[in-house]
Amino acid sequence: MAKAGSAPAPRMSVLARRHACPVERTLAVVGAKWTLQIIRDLIERPHRFGELQRSLRGASPKVISARLRELEALGLLTRTVFPEVPPRVEYALTAQGRSFRPIIESLRRWGRSLEQAS
Repeated sequence: MAKAGSAPAPRMSVLARRHACPVERTLAVVGAKWTLQIIRDLIERPHRFGELQRSLRGASPKVISARLRELEALGLLTRTVFPEVPPRVEYALTAQGRSFRPIIESLRRWGRSLEQAS
């Protein structure tokens, strides 16, 4: 669902071919600004767009939408539209998206260690 004139997000197989190094491949997925924070929030439970926007202070709605579309195209999250008025949309991680949990937890531990070092 890319807008006209914007490039669609690459699929995982394309990223695998493009990046032989596993670290580069991972960064190609999560290296864009706000992506790790979105995954962090969705690790705990599904969120609506407004919840993500409040959590990601400083991120524009346009950027959040772009990151969500990219993660959906990569198969890391699902977007569920509920037939309600007004429409309700929830974003949730897929099994592959939830596989980031150990990475997020490791980053949390490392971040906490920085607090203790100061």
